Amino acid sequence: MDQLVADRTQAAREETGKKTKRLAMVASKGTLDMAYPPLILATTAAAMGWEVGVFFTFYGLDLLHRQRVKQLKVSPVGNPAMPPPVRSLPVKVPDILGALPGMSTVATAIMKRWMRASHMPTVEELLELARESGVKLFACATTMGVMGVRQEDLVDGAECAGATTFLDFASEADVTLFV
Repeated sequence: MDQLVADRTQAAREETGKKTKRLAMVASKGTLDMAYPPLILATTAAAMGWEVGVFFTFYGLDLLHRQRVKQLKVSPVGNPAMPPPVRSLPVKVPDILGALPGMSTVATAIMKRWMRASHMPTVEELLELARESGVKLFACATTMGVMGVRQEDLVDGAECAGATTFLDFASEADVTLFV
């Protein structure tokens, strides 16, 4: 797999004949539904031959935490875009019902089922693909200190980095995103 990714990355660079594009992204959310956008964008850009760095800060750091990444949840409260639990019923879950005990577990199970049915990789699989694709996984040093997270708590390939390290990386980015 590593060689396939390397070959595709090299082929994309040779095809363009230009400077390698760079994506710098900040991932600040630590919920299951917000884990997918930065990881899909990062792995897609890497597959296109781009250099990619994602700075995981505040609750986004949970995506790099060995244990917490396995327990990401979806909150149905305050999520007006949350689709109905049964697609054939055009009724969305009102916030008041989303606040009931167990609804986060239900929303999480529904999303996991939708992702499986769509043949989407899990968050952990996307992280592995990102790492294999050369995506830089920056764990915010300040957030690590505030939340008591140690380097050994992070998934393989994640590196503790201060804001200055990420800003230096981002200063040469063609695309910057805050997710």
